[in-house]
Amino acid sequence: MNLISAFVRFTRPHTIIGTTLSVIGLYIIALSNSPIMDFHVKELVLALISCLAANIYIVGLNQITDVEIDKINKPNLPLASGVFSIRTAKIIILTSFFLASFIAQHEGKFLFTTVSLSLLIGTLYSLPPFRLKRFHFWAAACIFVVRGLIVNLLLFLHFNFILSGSMDIPAKIWILTGFMFGLSLVIAWFKDMPDTKGDREFRIITLTLRLGPKKVFNIGRILLASCYIALILIGIVGISGVNGTILIVSHVCLLILMWILSLKIDPANQNSTARYYLFIWFLFYSEYIFFPLSCLIT
Repeated sequence: MNLISAFVRFTRPHTIIGTTLSVIGLYIIALSNSPIMDFHVKELVLALISCLAANIYIVGLNQITDVEIDKINKPNLPLASGVFSIRTAKIIILTSFFLASFIAQHEGKFLFTTVSLSLLIGTLYSLPPFRLKRFHFWAAACIFVVRGLIVNLLLFLHFNFILSGSMDIPAKIWILTGFMFGLSLVIAWFKDMPDTKGDREFRIITLTLRLGPKKVFNIGRILLASCYIALILIGIVGISGVNGTILIVSHVCLLILMWILSLKIDPANQNSTARYYLFIWFLFYSEYIFFPLSCLIT
């Protein structure tokens, strides 16, 4: 049981949930776009396994290269706490890498491109000599490019081609992509806010260390609020293939909740910002529930 618990922590569950919901959510949007309700469950399951394996590779590689930093910032992680050895972690991530690549290669060019680019960017993010996480702009770019652009556009194309034979990207996907781009950027900024002690010691120059936690927090929540307001206004104007009522009501509620909770956060308190960071992931999950739902019920 201890090893299972350690493996779950190694996979960084909040990212696993996010990947699962994004894959299923984009599948539902593509399904709502299809003239024939042929579900292709096998293809959905294989795409999900491939994307989850890629996710485990990326977060696992980051932990392997960050053991000393995590001993300060995240001492409960399996490598930092000594529950997993480096050898065990390498076996897990290599297995995940080959599983993700093997499935994606056999499932079509769009899934293969999605997974390949994600694996490449995840490697550049963590591994020397590139180690892009050292630079706040490139670190954020790695996250919003994968979570915001690659996943939404290419994974939708994968499912859309399977379900309807189309390689068109409708307006609703471009709108979702724009929203997730902004949300992923906020995730990239906020994930470093609880980790300033270790980052400062190991010279990981995050935006929080450059501007200070209060300024980054305020910029982030204003950007997030702007994304919600823009999506609400688009819902009022109307989007083809999207239920405006579901879109508007759900996002008004999420915007109000986000702003109220943000008023209770002390940006200088690392425990406080860590909790709010996980709440931002809740907003990420919610988007892949409410937006697909608004596409399915039209």
